[in-house]
Amino acid sequence: MGKEIERRFLVQGDEWRSLGSGMDYQQGFLSTVKERVVRVRIAGDKATLTIKGVMEGLSRLEFEYVIPKADAQIMLNTLCERPWIEKTRYRIPIGDLVWEVDEFRGANQGLLVAEVELTDENQVVDLPTWVGQEVSSDSRYFNANLVHTPFSLWGKA
Repeated sequence: MGKEIERRFLVQGDEWRSLGSGMDYQQGFLSTVKERVVRVRIAGDKATLTIKGVMEGLSRLEFEYVIPKADAQIMLNTLCERPWIEKTRYRIPIGDLVWEVDEFRGANQGLLVAEVELTDENQVVDLPTWVGQEVSSDSRYFNANLVHTPFSLWGKA
């Protein structure tokens, strides 16, 4: 059984930019109900289908499968909710952990979020200086929710 344990933070400043290389991601969602999120993702030449369960603390079930890139592109073009999530992901190794900084584009332009996957919910994490406010429990920052309420619309009501 797959399990994802991660913490999510806002990013401050530009110090992180020199610490890792970026890869463009396109991802869409076949389902965004909180009990089961189903995501299609293309990252470089790799495509995946991922199923995630409901969050319980910092954890949730996660199952990810490699699929043909051509199939993923068809799903993105015809089956996924709009708008897609477009971002560049930077992988930054620090100590025993790998931080992933997502720089969003499109409808979520301007949003910078850092994630770190853990082995245990109580794992102690030394935060880099460029890591700001923790938003792990704020569902607005979940990619599946950014489809329905993109960052560009926050504060507009």
